[in-house]
Amino acid sequence: MNRISQKMEDYLKMIYLLQQSGDPASTTAIAEALSVKPASATGMLKKLAEMKLARHTPYRGVTLTEAGEKIALKIVRHHRLIESFLAERLGYSWDEVHAEADRLEHAISEEFEERIAEQLGHPAVDPHGDPIPAKDGRVDAVAQRCLTDLAPGQSTIIVRVSDACPDMLRHAAEIGLRPQTRITLIEAEPFGGSLQLRVGDKAHSIGRELAAKIFVSTED
Repeated sequence: MNRISQKMEDYLKMIYLLQQSGDPASTTAIAEALSVKPASATGMLKKLAEMKLARHTPYRGVTLTEAGEKIALKIVRHHRLIESFLAERLGYSWDEVHAEADRLEHAISEEFEERIAEQLGHPAVDPHGDPIPAKDGRVDAVAQRCLTDLAPGQSTIIVRVSDACPDMLRHAAEIGLRPQTRITLIEAEPFGGSLQLRVGDKAHSIGRELAAKIFVSTED
């Protein structure tokens, strides 16, 4: 197999992350997520398909092969362990760790990754609640649904907050919307309006854009 470049690893990781929705990742979605032109994404996806790391069907999206998913999970594990180390041991805020981990995830060795995991006590999730793949590639899925799917009066625990937007993470932290926090949906305004939440003993109003980034347990 040809040498796997950092750019290839970025594509494999992004395909994996987009696939978590249950559908093949589209070329457009991959290009937007990686801030590249669709033509560039198409060229790279063809190369990954030739290397048997992905299956690319024009106009129908991309899925990873077993070999491609193995590489993607390794990079995801690096990324999320680095995020955890930066937050827990170096005092980074949860809105700062994603960008730093993006820069470091390709550079660390497997030995260094394992040292981080040991130092942190082999955490199951990163600071945003995303699962950290085990060394063998196993990912422990947690049943969850979007906050916007709650009905008024329901109380539940936040499982995960998307790390896609640092500004949203900072705002979420300011009002206490972090993983393992119990919240209650008081009211959802109609026609795409805001949501009224109780977080601890305080009430807060948040927009649908932020609510769509918050995922809660299905068990309550």
